[in-house]
Amino acid sequence: MNLLERLKGEILVGDGASGTLLYSFGIDTCYEELNLTNPERIVALHKEYIEAGADLIQTNTFGANYHKLKRYGLEGETARINREGVRLAKEAANGQVYVLGTIGGLRSVRKSELSLEEIGVYFKEQLDALLQEKPDGLILETYYDLEELLSVLAIARKETDLPIVANISLHEVGLLQNGMQVKDAFEMIKENGADIVGLNCRMGPYHMIRSFEEVPLNKETYHSAYPNASLPDLDNGRYVYSTNADYFADAAKQLIEQGVRLIGGCCGTTPEHIRAIKRGILGLVPLTEKKEVISRKTHVYTYEFKYPKKQTILGKVKQDPTILVELDPPKTLGVEEFMKGSKYLHEMGADAITLADNSLASPRISNVAIASMLKAEHKKNPLVHLTCRDHNLIGLQSHLMGMHTLGLNEVLVVTGDPSKIGDFPGATSVYDLSSIDLISLIKQFNAGISYSGKPLGGQTNFEVAAAFNPNVKYIDKAVVRMEKKIGAGADYFLTQPVFSVEKIREVYEATKHIQAPIFIGIMPLTSYRNASFLHNEVPGITLPEKVLRAMESAGTNTEACMRESLAISKELLDAAAEYFNGHYIITPFMRYELSGELVSYASKKKSVISGEVFER
Repeated sequence: MNLLERLKGEILVGDGASGTLLYSFGIDTCYEELNLTNPERIVALHKEYIEAGADLIQTNTFGANYHKLKRYGLEGETARINREGVRLAKEAANGQVYVLGTIGGLRSVRKSELSLEEIGVYFKEQLDALLQEKPDGLILETYYDLEELLSVLAIARKETDLPIVANISLHEVGLLQNGMQVKDAFEMIKENGADIVGLNCRMGPYHMIRSFEEVPLNKETYHSAYPNASLPDLDNGRYVYSTNADYFADAAKQLIEQGVRLIGGCCGTTPEHIRAIKRGILGLVPLTEKKEVISRKTHVYTYEFKYPKKQTILGKVKQDPTILVELDPPKTLGVEEFMKGSKYLHEMGADAITLADNSLASPRISNVAIASMLKAEHKKNPLVHLTCRDHNLIGLQSHLMGMHTLGLNEVLVVTGDPSKIGDFPGATSVYDLSSIDLISLIKQFNAGISYSGKPLGGQTNFEVAAAFNPNVKYIDKAVVRMEKKIGAGADYFLTQPVFSVEKIREVYEATKHIQAPIFIGIMPLTSYRNASFLHNEVPGITLPEKVLRAMESAGTNTEACMRESLAISKELLDAAAEYFNGHYIITPFMRYELSGELVSYASKKKSVISGEVFER
């Protein structure tokens, strides 16, 4: 009998975790590769779940896609691993239970890592291989990103009429990562072709039951639930889960009371959990009418700036020439000289100070702490850099909430130089998110939604700057990345320092279709040694031969070096002013008097173009 026919009048039990069981046997490798290297172990695993009472089992192919297998050098075996996965499951099933071909989600916290087009290609390759071996159905599971699930589900439905289970994963009870309620997501998943719609992973039974309390019954689809064994604990570097399998017997009853007809297990579950589910559902029949559906309060916010837009960096640069000056926070305790420099730069005409986040991977006083002091001192919002290198996802969200609380709403998102180039080369570079993902997250904060989809209790009002590096061989590729950042929500851009008029013109020609304002980076040099170091050792910075020779000709005379450096920088400022409304002056080694001279020079040029309106 077809799986869907069975579900009309029965509650069915799925299997549990494969990775958990394999790990308990001492296997710690690419589990999908075992389809080829240790097929007997996979068949035995399936049989354990069948003996425990599973009515359907999943193929050992969750991560058997080109993208994930490439990490192990197995991308060329994608099709064979998937075909063998179905064959082994069918061998274990022996026609007594259903076999579902499993395809796991690809997007994790770093959504920008893969486009929907790339995901579609990887999905289609895996799907085709699974279908060749004629499984009884498909199960798409652990999809945190609804957009991805809807996309691949549409592909699957075009290719097959087999029953499809589509399970999405949640961070918060009843809410998707994008803030959508589960019941609304289920409706969209159903409309894209799923026969069975449900939840898996991330949550134990308690939170999964609470999520299903908000979901009404749907006459056109059935519901599935594959909870984790519990919340994970960390024991000697290993994630471990509760072994209280009997708890699942009662949880299964409660899930049935919420309309679930297919119940299995995800991370941490074992044959004992499946055996408990089988006991729990004994004698029960599917729910046909759900009398009570809990509707939890949702939050809708109206986004409004809390200050005139003209006072923001973005508001100003769209109308007038605007000067930003980077002044790095101190590397040691004591801020007197820094505060003196910032005061001088404001007096010379700087519109805002920008504060790097441990530039060149060297620790400095927290730029948020310094930014709070600057705002109190100068009554202007500084531009705070936020790097993906130093903060995991938890830290990033905390950091952003803290900045908003302090009224710091100008942020520059940067990837961050790798830790190995800094003072502590053994330190870990986090990179939970890419810069594009972080931009998107900040814009989600502006909508009042945290990363997990949970309401923040209000909206932030960040303006988001992004980095643009024109010092590359193929600037068109850098522009493509710029456009992706705009798509994620970037409001304006700061470039890496440029050192030639020709480069400024090249940037203009390559970006003249871009409406977002661009601040051209200008960094005054302090000596030939400084110029040589930047050119040869600092990532993302290239100096033309003419500049290098000019600084070399100045020798070691300090005054001669300053004259040459200022002449080079002023020529660059003149060129930038022809094409761009934004100037970004980068202070070297706390030499704020150098930056101050350039700020003064740029400020005097404002009157020349003050009557013009710049689209950028």
